Amino acid sequence: MFNLPSEFWELISVFSPLFSKKVFARASQLLLGTILTHGKRTICSVLRTLGLKDITNWDLYHRVLSRAKWSSLTGSQKLLGLLVSCFCSNSKTIVLGLDDTFERRWGHKIKAKGIYHDAVRYSKSFFVKCSGLRWISVMLLTHIQWANRLWALPFLTILAPSQKYHDQVSKRHKTLSDWAKQIAFLLHRWLPDFPLITTADGSY
Repeated sequence: MFNLPSEFWELISVFSPLFSKKVFARASQLLLGTILTHGKRTICSVLRTLGLKDITNWDLYHRVLSRAKWSSLTGSQKLLGLLVSCFCSNSKTIVLGLDDTFERRWGHKIKAKGIYHDAVRYSKSFFVKCSGLRWISVMLLTHIQWANRLWALPFLTILAPSQKYHDQVSKRHKTLSDWAKQIAFLLHRWLPDFPLITTADGSY
């Protein structure tokens, strides 16, 4: 049986109520393996890093992400609470950042994909568009003493589907500004005792 380091277990035990006992054991192993794995972090590569490449029930680890029932939103709330208590215990104001990123995905089963401007590859003479999913990342902006600089620590990602997808499913399309407003209200409920400052680029 694979045993987690005691220090690691104490840190992540706050997330245990989100899962059943068996699912949390596998989720903990996947988290540890993801931290230790270099390169592409697939389920198989994570299991190889942990020395579990010869197990016969590897499909159970895939089910943690595909079929197991647990709330990623509640997990994000708990993660934010840990980050605030660790890095912002003496702060009176919490500063948060919003930024969107694209995941290049293809295939007829990827329903929420759209065509977006690729700002990373864009130049004055070269306009680049990409097909995929747009995710909004929410980050805690805090000064890390041992790094002597400001870091953006992500704790929540939200899928922002394209307008074409919303038209297909007959739903009202949300712009980046709409998402930012909804995220701001959510964070205010999560951190009612702190004044919040949210920063983003001109897209919002």
